[in-house]
Amino acid sequence: MNGHVCGLADDPGFQATLFVAIDFEGTTPKGHPPQPIEVAALGLRHTPGRGPVRSGLVYESFIKPPSHAPVTPTDTSQTGITPHDVDGARPAPVVLRTLDEALPMPPVLLVAHHAPVEADILFRYRTACPRLARIPVVDTRLLAKHVLPGLTSYSLDALLAHEDIPQPPRRHRAMDYVTVTAALFHRLLTRAARPRAITSLDHLVRVATRTPRAAQPTQLELS
Repeated sequence: MNGHVCGLADDPGFQATLFVAIDFEGTTPKGHPPQPIEVAALGLRHTPGRGPVRSGLVYESFIKPPSHAPVTPTDTSQTGITPHDVDGARPAPVVLRTLDEALPMPPVLLVAHHAPVEADILFRYRTACPRLARIPVVDTRLLAKHVLPGLTSYSLDALLAHEDIPQPPRRHRAMDYVTVTAALFHRLLTRAARPRAITSLDHLVRVATRTPRAAQPTQLELS
């Protein structure tokens, strides 16, 4: 993105922000919310003339699910993750606490595709990862709807095809997922620069960010 063309690239807030692409792979136990079995996170920071590129944080880990949410053959067929992969892994609170502690100081924004999935997991484990759970999430699905209105689908696969971004070899593994999410984020911001569809970090937050539940004010009970 050219700073002389795009107001976003000139914005000091945008320049200072570390964007962290994040993804969970998980199990879907019947009658219970999804449980993470893998997480990956990738730091991105704006570089003049190049846009958001890898910077700093790179993190990935298997996660041992609770006993009620084991890795099933269906999970393995979709993700390639086996029960053996997670047997010796640390549980979610430990893994997410480690990732939480690895985050640099603010300003930080998370990036995810269809962010409510990631946001829900972080909210449920907010005691272990209080910083992560309170960081707003830039949803590349919302960003794409703003930058590319009128598409028939805003699924990740559809957007990768539309933008000619190659599918990764392990499409349903967390690190490959965050890598293509980061590539899509970069491409969408590049597109947004040309017609000045997004002009500042505040503008990006308004059109494409979801406020996490952990950061929302709680309603006091009336006496």
